[in-house]
Amino acid sequence: MPTTRPLVEADLPVTWRIARAAFGTFMGVPDIEAHWLDRDLHTNRFHSANVEAVIAEEDGVIVGSNFATRWGSLGFFGPVSIRPDRWDGGCAQPLVAAACEMFERWGVTHQCLFTFPHSTKHIHLYGKFGFYPRFLTAVMARPAQAGELPDYSRYREFIPTVREVCEAGAKTLTDGVYDGLDLTGEIRAVAAQELGDTLLLWDGPSSLAGFAVCHWGPASEAGAGVLYIKFAVVRGGTGADARFQTLLDRAGALAASVGMGAVLAGVNLGREEAYLQMKALGFRTQFQGVAMHRGNEPGYCRPGVYALDDWR
Repeated sequence: MPTTRPLVEADLPVTWRIARAAFGTFMGVPDIEAHWLDRDLHTNRFHSANVEAVIAEEDGVIVGSNFATRWGSLGFFGPVSIRPDRWDGGCAQPLVAAACEMFERWGVTHQCLFTFPHSTKHIHLYGKFGFYPRFLTAVMARPAQAGELPDYSRYREFIPTVREVCEAGAKTLTDGVYDGLDLTGEIRAVAAQELGDTLLLWDGPSSLAGFAVCHWGPASEAGAGVLYIKFAVVRGGTGADARFQTLLDRAGALAASVGMGAVLAGVNLGREEAYLQMKALGFRTQFQGVAMHRGNEPGYCRPGVYALDDWR
């Protein structure tokens, strides 16, 4: 029976190799050794203060891993990765149980994950822990478009005291879509690890109207030639659609300015206005997953919310 323990830095080369093999095998890629060499979903999370990770071992050998991420009152886990020769060997359940224990310790009020909608095995596994499949999440892309970025659009350009003002504004926005939702950890991790930047949309000199946490480069989660929006939101209510379009257009301009050819972002179809607007703006679905919510709670995957994420 597999045992679990916290992941330590020395484990990362092994866990990432297992993850590449596991997802490459599941997706049927022709060259497993070359799969996902253009990104890293483990190292940056390990070094992020809002993430904890666990491994599964059998006879002292690592056979899998899982990462749990906290965004304030929201927790999600993944990627869950099991060595392909140990599939169906009971390794995944202890990893999911460990993540759920983290959620309980953190006291998060919404627990969720992203998985493959066509995999009955995955949905059945997570269902054992009370996670219910709700709406699809479309991971969509659009070519980058050159354009001007206004002054004060990039978080990393600010001194620490001004960054704190930006973080407070971001927290106000996320609180507006789900009580206690907080992306401060992600914003800081991207800056500290130079994984990309956080794009800021201002409504006047001191009022933050939206923001997007963006990854690019081989140390990030983006993939080659892509600016990946890990999370974004704009203030709701009157004018939200215009703010959303402006934020997406500026993400395209940021992508072009840093040499990326496309913008990639996930949107839950429960946020129907955001999804339909992305389609109208030329975003096209590259692949899709299903969001599973513990207790079948909607969280902020509901109409009227202009937010982007995919919880991968």
